[in-house]
Amino acid sequence: MGFSIFNFSKTPSSDSNSPAGDNLATNGLPFPWSKVRLPNYIVPVHYHLLIHPNLTTLKFSGSVKIEIDVKNNTNWVVLHSKNLKIFTATVLDEHEAHLSDKVLSVLEYPAHEQIAIFSPKILTSGEKYFLYLEFGAPLSDGFYGFYKSTYKTKAGETRVLASTHFEPTSARMALPCFDEPIFKANYTVRIRRGPSHIALSNMPLEQTVEIGNGLFEDHFEVSVKMSSYLLAFIVCDFRSVSGMTATGINISIYAVPEKWHQTHYALEAALRLLEFYEQYFNILYPLPKMDLIAIPDFQSGAMENWGLTTYRETSLLYDPDISSASDKLWVTLVIGHELAHQWFGNLVTMEWWNDIWLNEGFARYMEFVSLEAVYPELKVEDHFLDTCFGAIGRDSLNSSRPISSLAENPTQIKEMFDTVSYDKGACILHMLRNFLTNEGFQSGIIRYLRRFRYSNARNEDLWDSLIKTCSEEDFTAGEYCYSSTQATKNAYRFAGEHIDLKKMMSTWTLQKGIPLVTVRRQGRRLYVGQERFLKIVLPNDPSWNSLQEGYLWHIPLTYKTSHSEHEVKHLLTTKSDVLTLDEEVDWVKLNTDMNGYYIVHYDEEGWNCLTELLRVNHTALSFKDRASLIHNAFHITVLSYQALDLIGYLKSETHNVPLLQGLGYLQSFYKLIEKRHIADVTHNLKTYILQYFRDVIDKQTWSDDGTVSDRRLREEVLSLACDFNYPPCLEKAKQLFNSWVDSNGTVSLPTDVSETVYMVGAQDDSGWAYLLEKYGVSMCETEKSKFLSALASSKDSKKLSRLLQLGMGGTVIKTQNLPSLIYMVARNPVGHFLAWDFVKKHWNELVEKFPLGSFGIRSIIVGTVTQFSSTEELREVEVFFKSITEQVSQLRVIQVATENLEKNIMWLKRNLETMRTWLQQRLN
Repeated sequence: MGFSIFNFSKTPSSDSNSPAGDNLATNGLPFPWSKVRLPNYIVPVHYHLLIHPNLTTLKFSGSVKIEIDVKNNTNWVVLHSKNLKIFTATVLDEHEAHLSDKVLSVLEYPAHEQIAIFSPKILTSGEKYFLYLEFGAPLSDGFYGFYKSTYKTKAGETRVLASTHFEPTSARMALPCFDEPIFKANYTVRIRRGPSHIALSNMPLEQTVEIGNGLFEDHFEVSVKMSSYLLAFIVCDFRSVSGMTATGINISIYAVPEKWHQTHYALEAALRLLEFYEQYFNILYPLPKMDLIAIPDFQSGAMENWGLTTYRETSLLYDPDISSASDKLWVTLVIGHELAHQWFGNLVTMEWWNDIWLNEGFARYMEFVSLEAVYPELKVEDHFLDTCFGAIGRDSLNSSRPISSLAENPTQIKEMFDTVSYDKGACILHMLRNFLTNEGFQSGIIRYLRRFRYSNARNEDLWDSLIKTCSEEDFTAGEYCYSSTQATKNAYRFAGEHIDLKKMMSTWTLQKGIPLVTVRRQGRRLYVGQERFLKIVLPNDPSWNSLQEGYLWHIPLTYKTSHSEHEVKHLLTTKSDVLTLDEEVDWVKLNTDMNGYYIVHYDEEGWNCLTELLRVNHTALSFKDRASLIHNAFHITVLSYQALDLIGYLKSETHNVPLLQGLGYLQSFYKLIEKRHIADVTHNLKTYILQYFRDVIDKQTWSDDGTVSDRRLREEVLSLACDFNYPPCLEKAKQLFNSWVDSNGTVSLPTDVSETVYMVGAQDDSGWAYLLEKYGVSMCETEKSKFLSALASSKDSKKLSRLLQLGMGGTVIKTQNLPSLIYMVARNPVGHFLAWDFVKKHWNELVEKFPLGSFGIRSIIVGTVTQFSSTEELREVEVFFKSITEQVSQLRVIQVATENLEKNIMWLKRNLETMRTWLQQRLN
């Protein structure tokens, strides 16, 4: 599964008339095309779509007339269709006259989700034709294609809506189409609906026609040229709130009628963020409107359909009385992400899914760029390091993959939407922006967007755009400066060195993993080296050499010293190098502000100097430098006293990021050791954490006061203290819970601590039952997710089993929340075997709800397997996955989960004794 070499898949050969050997259509006839990718000699130009969902019978019917260009003579048209019944198929000439008087036969080949239509008359190269199809299907049951969603009103009535989710490969479930990102076309959409509903699509409504039988037909304006996965349409009875940007774009937020009051914050955020992007990208948003809609059943966080972005309710709706500071940040980030996609992804789309990071890495990175500019008070930079730390966690295992990786079939494509595409993608863009300067980066991406707008791009097109020095005039004149004479002019100078940017960035996108930079200082000399960082394998391991072979990065090193005013830069393109300092120094810190995507390991003296610096004057380093030192120290394979002593300074730390970083490591060690029932270390570690961080715990107020950073610290620290049964914490939480119950839930709890209060309340029978009852009637999804988290923290396994059954039922707890529920139960020390047994027992049902490769099934696998830490458990996990090899042989996530389990085993084997003796020394 781990492709370390990367190659572009060739476009299918255009040998159009030769039927392919063994591929038999459902009727037993040979299917004329053998590849998963469609032939490239028939290109859709314009879709005319009519769609009619019936919200009573839960079926839909439709017709589509696709204008096509033919590049090679052929009798066959091959396109995508999945689970659709095709009623009629005809081919028309450019005057829309039938080419044949016969009904054309349609061959189906479900293995590739393709259909083929045979035209008795040859379709001639260079001519224009229309393909006309009528089709129908039940509204889909899951979260893909054209699917049904339901919600309950306050009065308890269930209402139905129909909504779409097509990315990556599900447009073919709603209409027969050329469902690959390269086939960009215009769409003209008409939707039929009843009088009590509204219809929405990518474009504004042009007119509504009454067609009798109480039906209305809404006609939408013609779309811009776009990929099929961005098409969207919805029939619902929602209410909206609207506003206008400075450039005249109408923005509306839609939600279930009774949740209308939760839409106002999203409107303000969307207006401000869209205006920011128009200025930053220097390209106006090309549609007249932008809708954001909260769908009650939704698998991922949100989807960037052009002009009609869809969201899970928790990612769009904000209730100031219930939502915490971190909930507000989340909503703002998701809106920032989807709006960034309107340029990165929609205007310029990757050529194929192997480069999905060009969409997702950029959108993830722009969340931070936009929020820093528009909402500085949300302190988004506090979270960026966590994004990169998450990517490093995945990348330091051999089961990782290159940012650009092969992905051919739908399962592999779905799996590309992962930490590597999103988070590592964002982190290498951040490194690049710091390397090129903000201005250089911005003007480069403006060039990229202008050069490829309404078209498709690959990995290397981005590097080309970033190193061009063409002016905009050159672009509008249609001249692209790719000549070698430009090359020297284009080479960026970095620290006085000429850079080959494309070569440099290929080392970050075409090979997997992350470099470890080693540093040794002797006098004024710095000896630096690089190797591939591996979490599990040590240099004395037999496989070490083969895992290191061929890995080399071009690393933009930065460092600060005790005597430097500014950071110093150096590009490391070799295995080792020697740098000379201007003068003798007391300490050196590499990777300033963790702007580079690499880990640093100092020699013993280097670590000692930095540990001492933190102890006597920690503010000599920025909060990002402090947090990254803690991260690097704990990440390096063997836990040493060095790392544990390094965080000794945290007693005097006031910034939430390094504090939570240090606390987070101790807490994760605690969770691991607790699940192994190692009583002495569990007890001592808990005692140490509560003693050591007592000041910071006692200082927290049970309120919503302070900056966003203060509030984030409060939320995390009080949650930990109550989880560790710290008496003052439990008392206060119980008191708040009881007064909340006494008021029948009408008293408002401080939003930042409400989840902790519910968790404490859920530990007895009556509190648990009350929370479950409240869960059933709450009209706020954010509140419900806090209730669910509390319910799943119960130490009564019968209650946890009941929750899992309710999640499987899908009525009280919606199916969309089942993956996170399974994870919540699995991380509960009473629940990890329970959750794993549940997954094994219900595996086939789970895969029906969450297709292989989807976000849902991946979080179920990782959420359960990574809770284990013994060789017996590893064997059991391997035996189970072996028993379903047929299904999961292609899934990369199996290796990721298993390797994380191995990492836990190794951690305990190497570090438990160190931890034990260190704690004994500290506590005596």
